[in-house]
Amino acid sequence: MNETLRRHAETAARDAIRAVMPRDGVRRALTGMTFPGRVFLVAVGKAAPAMAAAAVDVLPRSVTEGVVISKYGHFTAPLAGLRCIEAGHPVPDENSVLAADAALALTADLREDDTVLLLLSGGGSALWEKPLVPLSELQDITRQLLSSGADIGEVNTIRKRLSGVKGGRFARRCAPARVETVALSDVLGDRLDKIASGPVSPDSATCDDALAIAERYHLRLSAEAERCLRVETPKEITNVHAQVVGSVRELCRAAGEACRRLGYAPVLLTDRLEGEAREAGRQLAAILRAHAGEGKKLAFLAGGETVVHVTGGGLGGRNQELALAAAEGLRGLHGAALISVGSDGTDGPTDAAGGYVDGDTWEALAEKGVSLEDVWRNNDAYHALQAVEGLIITGPTGTNVNDVCIGLIDGK
Repeated sequence: MNETLRRHAETAARDAIRAVMPRDGVRRALTGMTFPGRVFLVAVGKAAPAMAAAAVDVLPRSVTEGVVISKYGHFTAPLAGLRCIEAGHPVPDENSVLAADAALALTADLREDDTVLLLLSGGGSALWEKPLVPLSELQDITRQLLSSGADIGEVNTIRKRLSGVKGGRFARRCAPARVETVALSDVLGDRLDKIASGPVSPDSATCDDALAIAERYHLRLSAEAERCLRVETPKEITNVHAQVVGSVRELCRAAGEACRRLGYAPVLLTDRLEGEAREAGRQLAAILRAHAGEGKKLAFLAGGETVVHVTGGGLGGRNQELALAAAEGLRGLHGAALISVGSDGTDGPTDAAGGYVDGDTWEALAEKGVSLEDVWRNNDAYHALQAVEGLIITGPTGTNVNDVCIGLIDGK
């Protein structure tokens, strides 16, 4: 393993994530705001604790009551005066239903001069839920979608129609009160109707879109679930004002600045990386190999969110599969490395944020007896990377703005 490249790659990734923590963005969005009546805070998502803490700092006397909903293990400090609920992700659980019920109870009897301050971040699609079908079926449909290779927009198009709080329905429940939304974007293009399945945004997708997705991925649906897909979501909402305070673009910019400080010339490839994780990893490795002989210290950056088509029962996530797929293309290229991490610190259902590989990884895997053919068949990138010390483990970061891949060439 190239220890210098490993150190630089991890430093760049951590510095980039640190630069997109939500506190400053929330403070900028709320500073100077005044509200005529009562303010009820609802924070939902992986970054909800940090966003709620920032909001309370800015509006210490304005918040009447509040509920903060995040993933298990994401509350690192108490939030005085706010009810904190941990729930399931990426598949909703009983606590997700409890969380939605708490938010709905909090906002049940609002007046026109009241305000709901909604702090929204990625993960909200699972973390609070008011199922319109039995929870067990919603869990099954969610698992089908997550293993199918469907992108997040397609997944959310289905989830909106099976939920009483998504696809603009939470905004409708808050009327006649105003909903002031501050969102941290984990979706490409920063579309508010896609962040956490758009609880306060008009839905741009239609019933026909939902039915086509269900057919495309051969979803197993009950008659009641199919009926829900045929019920249109709100297309016009008038009681919401929203701001986006962080996104993958900022993550990529911060990664570029971090690489420049380390002596690399940054090259932004895209902030809309999509498609199969393995294919993306192979393409990024090919780019590194193409530029490795130029005698320059270069950093190639890509941000976005890939997908994994799950066929096995192993352990891993999209960033781990992407990094591992790059290992073959980097084989023997000792002056090049690639790191791919999720900005929230959790990649798939694992404790890893992502993975690191370089020109030595392929041989190290072979020495450990790891067969990539078996790894791909079983979707077991986690244990393959673990065998060669390639896992990146950060713990929950407090933010969530997609993933970043950083490919480094040392120029030697």
